[in-house]
Amino acid sequence: MKPPYKTVLFLGDGMADEPVAQLGRKTPLQAARTPHMDAIARLGRCGYMITLPEGFPTSSDVANMSVLGCDLATEMCGRGPLEAASRGLQLGPDDIVFRMNLVTVDDGGILRDFSGGHIAQADAEEAVRLLNEKLGSDKVRFHAGVSYRNLLVLSGPEFSANISYDKPDDNHGEPVAKHLPRTKSAEGIHTAEVLRDLIARAAEVLKGRGANGIWPWSGGKAGALHNISERYGIRAAVISAVDVINGLGACMGMDVIRVPGATGYIDTDYEAKAIAAVKALADGYDFVYVHVEAIDEVSHAQDLKLKMQAIEDFDRRLVGRVMEAAGPDVAYCVLPDHPVPLATGKHTRTPVPVAVYQPGAEPDGVERFDEIAAPKGALGRLWGSKLMDLLLKV
Repeated sequence: MKPPYKTVLFLGDGMADEPVAQLGRKTPLQAARTPHMDAIARLGRCGYMITLPEGFPTSSDVANMSVLGCDLATEMCGRGPLEAASRGLQLGPDDIVFRMNLVTVDDGGILRDFSGGHIAQADAEEAVRLLNEKLGSDKVRFHAGVSYRNLLVLSGPEFSANISYDKPDDNHGEPVAKHLPRTKSAEGIHTAEVLRDLIARAAEVLKGRGANGIWPWSGGKAGALHNISERYGIRAAVISAVDVINGLGACMGMDVIRVPGATGYIDTDYEAKAIAAVKALADGYDFVYVHVEAIDEVSHAQDLKLKMQAIEDFDRRLVGRVMEAAGPDVAYCVLPDHPVPLATGKHTRTPVPVAVYQPGAEPDGVERFDEIAAPKGALGRLWGSKLMDLLLKV
């Protein structure tokens, strides 16, 4: 049985933060003008959610899996397979797929940019072409994704996903040599050696380019995730610019709606995403997951001005437009997937604020959507499948 109303979930990647001195010790969410997210809080109920529990990587695949109600202990498969699903890559039983950033490393071996200067798509595709030409084989294949977000596939029974890795966006200013892939057990020794060799050889292939290195991480085999549409008896869709979210949605039985102009950065077409979300509701979808990456990207860059702009654009150009078009008979939920404090530019495990408006539900008295106000709401602490059950379970 379907819920009595349709639901739109707005996910502002990396939106949560900590108090900032330049903002009078307010967080960006507190200081930004966000009337539409505040309206969801004021007319609905609020709480907070643990999305990056201890024992799991502090990465966006983990956080968004948490938001969507996955059992991390049994369903965690790594970021690589999710992004491969978004790209439509067919993986064999002996294929290990890694997310592979194109990065910028200085002459001293220090990581200077995890995004290769937000490399243009054409330049990224040319870099991947060169890597395949010089380093590719029947065992090693490189696949282009979106900008700096690409994939590396190792094929063969000799390869293992049992590899320890560090996230590139957590290690700006660090020597790459200190953060090379390493094995968790004897079965991963060969794979770690191959990855380190590819990193060294790729630096020669890409020498002289703005994005002059590769950083493979979060590898795994295609995994089995629960089907959200079957679990709740609904039609579900995902709207995002980035492969990890689209792949996650596809693996969970959600239809991926591709939006021209969605870039994963500050220049993304918020209006086009809003139009696509409203159309999805009209087309019969019961649940629409609208993800925006831009806030996360500028948070990693520790750019206060752009973070404020991205939050206000998210509120005005996306959340507000969808609410105005879809009206009060639709349920709305808003939350970040994880914090990215400007002070560090890195993900943290701090719980994130949640606001939920559902037609007919009694408001709890919270007036604003931010990290301080929302946890005081009636929803309290959410974890596991509690948010999805609240939104979709009859």
